[in-house]
Amino acid sequence: MAAILTQAPASPPARSFPGISRFCSVGRTLEILSDAWSFMVLREAFFGARRYEQFQAVLGLPRTTLAKRLNHLTELGLLQRIAYSSGALRFEYRMSQAGLDLFPTMMVLLAFGDAWLGGSDKGRPPLQLIHKECGHACSPVVACSACNGSVDLHDVQYRSGPGAGSSAEVAERKRSRRASDPGVLERGRPCSVARTLQIIGDRWSFLVLREMYFGVRRFDEFQTNLGIASNILTDRLQRLAGHGIVERHAYQVRPERFEYRFTPKGMDLYGSMIVMMRWGDKWLSAGRPPLLLRHRPCQHDFHAQVVCSHCRQPLDAHNVTYFTRYALPGAAATHAVERPVSDFGAEEN
Repeated sequence: MAAILTQAPASPPARSFPGISRFCSVGRTLEILSDAWSFMVLREAFFGARRYEQFQAVLGLPRTTLAKRLNHLTELGLLQRIAYSSGALRFEYRMSQAGLDLFPTMMVLLAFGDAWLGGSDKGRPPLQLIHKECGHACSPVVACSACNGSVDLHDVQYRSGPGAGSSAEVAERKRSRRASDPGVLERGRPCSVARTLQIIGDRWSFLVLREMYFGVRRFDEFQTNLGIASNILTDRLQRLAGHGIVERHAYQVRPERFEYRFTPKGMDLYGSMIVMMRWGDKWLSAGRPPLLLRHRPCQHDFHAQVVCSHCRQPLDAHNVTYFTRYALPGAAATHAVERPVSDFGAEEN
């Protein structure tokens, strides 16, 4: 399998603000998922797409764009390119183990989107998960790997891991690789994962959230830690507040000053973050996680795992199937259908 990059290449200096970049497994994971086209290709691979024409039919991407993303995901080691025709040299793309291990991340992002971002129709989410091992409909739950208890933001203590550290960074206003229309992430089908990534996939929004999970609350602290321009920081805090992730609380009257705290919706996003952290620790950190987690209730070090809400056993790409309810590409939105679909294209490789 092609080696997955452990760190992104350094960016050249530009009009900049000095800051500190923490080594971060969540950020490394988001570097992959927050690219709109790469995300959509991965999503369709989970839905069973294998061949170029299948990706093209659903996503309608320009041929060059699709070819570049398939090649990029293959180079990262998330997809494997396998020849299926000996005559004309033709290939199909299958998930590698690293790609399949993204399944729990996709599930918790989906659960958050369903719960908070309009991902359900009259209480029914676009995807109903079925855990094949217990045979029940279920929801993904983020649990402690040591005691299997549920995990929330207030349950976790942090300490530096063997990959901890930071580097002086020249922070620049990067041009996003996403298309300007955030709805592009849902091209071809409704998707609660995409709705979640529209909030956290932006680099600066993620960095602000990460600092808040470390206890940062005030504007000047964000600026000091991130080296972010004040207008960009103001914009990202306003966006997060507009999405209901954070809210402002006055802590000083003269002059008026505010701090930012998580809403219940923002606190619920924490599970997604530590599941992404687990994947980044495993596949992008060369065996040296930057951060170690300790679960207060059981007092053990742990990593986040995603379990079935019914039987509390781990969910993975091989033991989950689902029903989907969405308008088929090209059909009127009112002609939504419900039908069983095969397992996320997750055959053993």
